[in-house]
Amino acid sequence: MTTDTTPPAESKLVQDELVTTEHELVIGGETVRYRATSGLVSLDREASEDDVYQGARTVARMFVTAYTRTDVGDAAQRPITFAYNGGPGSSSVWLHLGTFGPRRVVMGEEGEPLPAPYRLADNEHSLLDVTDLVFIDPVGTGWSRPAEGQKAKDFHGYQQDLESVGDLIREWLGRENRWLSPKFLAGESYGTTRSAGLSGYLQNRHGIYLTGIMLISSVLDFSTVRFHVGNDLPPLLYLPSYAATAWYHQRLAPELQAKPLAELLAEVEGFTVERYSLALLKGARLGADERAAIARQVAAYTGTTPDFVERNNLRLALPRFAKELLRGERKTVGRLDSRYTGRDRDAGGEQFEYDPSYSAIQEPYTAAWNAYVRTELGFKPTPDVTYEVLAGLYQNWDYSQFTGQYVNVADTLRHAMSVNPHLRVHVASGYYDLATPYFATQHTLDHLGLEEELRANLSTSTYESGHMMYVRLQDLAKLKRELAAFIVG
Repeated sequence: MTTDTTPPAESKLVQDELVTTEHELVIGGETVRYRATSGLVSLDREASEDDVYQGARTVARMFVTAYTRTDVGDAAQRPITFAYNGGPGSSSVWLHLGTFGPRRVVMGEEGEPLPAPYRLADNEHSLLDVTDLVFIDPVGTGWSRPAEGQKAKDFHGYQQDLESVGDLIREWLGRENRWLSPKFLAGESYGTTRSAGLSGYLQNRHGIYLTGIMLISSVLDFSTVRFHVGNDLPPLLYLPSYAATAWYHQRLAPELQAKPLAELLAEVEGFTVERYSLALLKGARLGADERAAIARQVAAYTGTTPDFVERNNLRLALPRFAKELLRGERKTVGRLDSRYTGRDRDAGGEQFEYDPSYSAIQEPYTAAWNAYVRTELGFKPTPDVTYEVLAGLYQNWDYSQFTGQYVNVADTLRHAMSVNPHLRVHVASGYYDLATPYFATQHTLDHLGLEEELRANLSTSTYESGHMMYVRLQDLAKLKRELAAFIVG
């Protein structure tokens, strides 16, 4: 185990603070030997004022954990994947200890939380057998912070985030001699927004053409998930996930409850596209009889009542549905994963007090990470400040380049795929995800505007779980199979 030292105080550059350890793991019956490197990487930029070059300076220190397989030949030819989560404000803990990394948090078979003491296990479904991994915590998350004299707001925005994460990726490729490697990005939630943006930024700023992008629980067009007056996309695109949720909790009528989930969802999708969307488009022109028929059908698919649908003007917002479905049992359903249920102080409100699906994973992942990084990885921060697993950066995130419109990075991805026809994209979605519903994702993909020959570069997979589909062991194994095949090509 080695630790870098700090340069003299007068330097404008701050040296990296990294720890390296050696490990091995069995994946698919094969022993994989790897090196783990964790710690703070200095993000350095050239500085100038009034066109006078003033040298380079460190603008941020970003926490990174990298895993490099050591029992292979030329590492420079091996795929490398840069992974991060979303928020904005989330560290990379979830993808790191949930699915891609060599160790994972132990949960129940279906993702249910187990009582303390929490523990880690070798992750036989890690991607480390097919790609090296670099987990990045954006500035303001984990232990990543602006350098002395720098302002946090200079990193907390759509474009600022692309620049800091993208520049770190460029820096890492150079320092590790990985410019020739096939390069992949893997993001979850807002991390998919970041990935789409990075596909353009890396191409245009650094000439880095990606081999592939893995989008986990994707949101590229925010109009598909924002329940605003006058925006009828979310009520339409959430309906199949509402139906899946009602089916899971056995709130449907017997004839619908008896259908296999895939068959039910195909029916709901057809209704949404062919009838429901037209009804909402008509607005006041919708006749009373047709309105009543639509209300009855939406109620049937969502396990609610026609009266409830009518009172919501045929448009069921997520908070109201999550509160209403199991109101009779004084329970709510989760946003990240609607299989989970919670209990509020009362059953009379119109939205839930907390997300029970996040509460189920928050403590196990937080405790496991803080133990893992200090013991197995051997990194101990100085000073020992809080590792920000999930900071509330989204509250003041700068989207100024999207002023007057919804955030939409779908066309950035389309352009990147058009410029680089070798760029492939895989999208993974959970049926029970009420944060980034699978049908909203499908709508975005269907409206990318890709030329027909490039659509073959898009692939998708779906899972009977939620936003973090990997908490369910069966889906963790499936996600590994899908993504490993995607990386290998």
